[in-house]
Amino acid sequence: MKSGARQASACEELGLNERTLQRWRHTPEDGRPGVLRPAPANKLSEAERRAVLAVANQPGYESLTPHQIVPKLADEGRYLASESTFYRVLKAEGQARRRGRSHNAKSSRPLTTHRADGPNQVWCWDITWMPTTVKGRFFYWYMMQDIYSRKLVVNEVHESESVEHASQLLALGCLREQTVGRPLVLHSDNGSVMKGATMRAAMEYLGVEPSYSRPRVSNDNAYAEALFRTAKYCPLWPDRPFDTLEQARDWVHRFVRWYNEEHRHSGLKYVTPNQRHRGEAPPMLARRVVVYQAARARHPQRWSRGIRNWKLDPVVYLNPERAELAPKEYRKAA
Repeated sequence: MKSGARQASACEELGLNERTLQRWRHTPEDGRPGVLRPAPANKLSEAERRAVLAVANQPGYESLTPHQIVPKLADEGRYLASESTFYRVLKAEGQARRRGRSHNAKSSRPLTTHRADGPNQVWCWDITWMPTTVKGRFFYWYMMQDIYSRKLVVNEVHESESVEHASQLLALGCLREQTVGRPLVLHSDNGSVMKGATMRAAMEYLGVEPSYSRPRVSNDNAYAEALFRTAKYCPLWPDRPFDTLEQARDWVHRFVRWYNEEHRHSGLKYVTPNQRHRGEAPPMLARRVVVYQAARARHPQRWSRGIRNWKLDPVVYLNPERAELAPKEYRKAA
């Protein structure tokens, strides 16, 4: 047609976008992806690329970095390319590795996540100081705890830190809980007592898998630290330091009995550690649900939302990796 065609129809016929045509009116360059363009003027030719590779791999240069190769070539009166170009060419050829005999720095061993869906699968343990009336002298409370139920499995107080005391405590705990023949992980920090040869031998003999905190990470043994904080800030903690070892042992015995049998743990929906350990928690929590549902039925206007969630998490993780855990679901208690 003499009068031409509309812009939209012409672009559609040619397979162009109208915005592309508008850009061409301001800049003649074709900016579409996939369009063949002339090679940049500063690009190395194939012969120059081969020369760079040949120099980088020849004897006397194969262990040097590009930052060392370029000045050395300059001292010989030669210039092939810049340091960054050397790096680009080596990377394109799959040679972007550490040159020389040195190796890449080893990354620290990733933390192993341990999972417990029942008692006596994962324990943690630690030692804390108990002050005495003699300045500079302490008693040492050895503690092992089940992370699933929070139960204090076994405890002892001694006058010193010793690998022998720790290994005897582990043997006593395994005997009490009858863990022989079942997999058990024991987590601790990196103290000398925790990693001593006698302790490692005892763990191997009892079939216990060791787990240790990452170096310089303060919260990898959080269950043990939280337990000691509960002990030292609870009403049972004495107002003055301990006079004798027997006094300290008696206090630990009373605290363990209170903690396991009477203390309603906030992390366990306010049931005691022993109730969780013995499997008594689910029916107790189910009865609470019935009580709350009845209270809501009597006065529904007082309940703007559902009743309180009395459901315990069926699985407990020790130092969980984010990828290990599915997004937490918030549901109303049934």
